[in-house]
Amino acid sequence: MNETRYSGPVVELKHVSFAYHGTPVLEDVSLMVNHRDFLSVVGPNGGGKTTILKLILGLKKPAGGTVRLFGAPPEKTRYRIGYMPQYASLDPLFPVSVLDVVLMGRLGRGMSLWGYSRSDRRCAEEALEKVEMAPLRDRPFFQLSGGQFQRVLLARALVSDPDLLLLDEPTSNVDAAIETGLYELLHRLNERLTIILVTHDLGFVSHYVDKVACVNRRLFTHPTCEITGEMISAVYGSHVQMIRHDAKGRDGVFP
Repeated sequence: MNETRYSGPVVELKHVSFAYHGTPVLEDVSLMVNHRDFLSVVGPNGGGKTTILKLILGLKKPAGGTVRLFGAPPEKTRYRIGYMPQYASLDPLFPVSVLDVVLMGRLGRGMSLWGYSRSDRRCAEEALEKVEMAPLRDRPFFQLSGGQFQRVLLARALVSDPDLLLLDEPTSNVDAAIETGLYELLHRLNERLTIILVTHDLGFVSHYVDKVACVNRRLFTHPTCEITGEMISAVYGSHVQMIRHDAKGRDGVFP
């Protein structure tokens, strides 16, 4: 997007609370994410991680507090977000190519009655180049491997040229080698994009991200270097070991 006039926080939550059917999910949550931050959001299932993404996207309204995206209500500025959901809601029997899936990220951006424009297709090609999937543009989407599948979904999130990238469990159900490749790609994208990543994979957190937001109804943000096993155990409510995949600690394990 390259909209540089706004110089404040990319995302700002102030004293936000939220409940589902009267059951509190988030309480007094405050969070600030600045330009080119790489933030990981961790916590137990049901702790509020995905809800935070939905509040940033403007898909949910807080019961209390305020949410600002590029200094404005999310519904006014969410076009500047690229979003990669946890699950792809696509029928595996539907005959769709890799390029078709990426082009879906251009829907709602003024597509004409005659379909996608030349500009749309150029942007889709560029997004596939970024994720190193351009040679497979014509392959049926559901013939891809798990890692290729995730990269194409990432390209779909990038095709609108966003300023903020939101990812919900992008490495679920892939092996460690694929996971490493995807995180390396995100690390490169972070040179120009702000990234918020929801994950359960604590092993990669300290190696790739700048800050970690630990959420279990309440939220606490720490620089990555300050995260300890005790902090994570307090969030998850049980003993957890942090395993650093770069193995810089004793046997790579931090108690």
